[in-house]
Amino acid sequence: MDDHTFDPKAAELRRFELITGTGRRRNWPAEVKARIVAESLAPGVRVSEVARRHGIRPQQLFGWRRGARRGALPVPGEEGPAFVPLVAGLPSGTAAAEAAAYIEIEMRGVIVRLRGRIAAGSLAEVLAAVKSVR
Repeated sequence: MDDHTFDPKAAELRRFELITGTGRRRNWPAEVKARIVAESLAPGVRVSEVARRHGIRPQQLFGWRRGARRGALPVPGEEGPAFVPLVAGLPSGTAAAEAAAYIEIEMRGVIVRLRGRIAAGSLAEVLAAVKSVR
């Protein structure tokens, strides 16, 4: 039979744990989130390991990564599209201009070089294929 009295002499000592703090959600600064997301995007890195190292759940990190893809979280090392000026030397419509027409696109380490006339649909298909390369 158990005695439920609070007599310190009658019972053995027990361990009590006191939890302090507000119990609120942590507020992660955008710079810290971006750094953690960039770390998780490195080749060969497992998201669960990065999350564990930073004391968060993988689901939370996947949410941050989704936000980074949508542009809500700027990630260092992830450059957006770079635009360069277009220089046209020959009047369009001439045979020399069509022969000299040249487009070079570098994306994700792949270089696409196009000469002559290119249909817009074909160019879109090529760029979509290059974009899907990881």
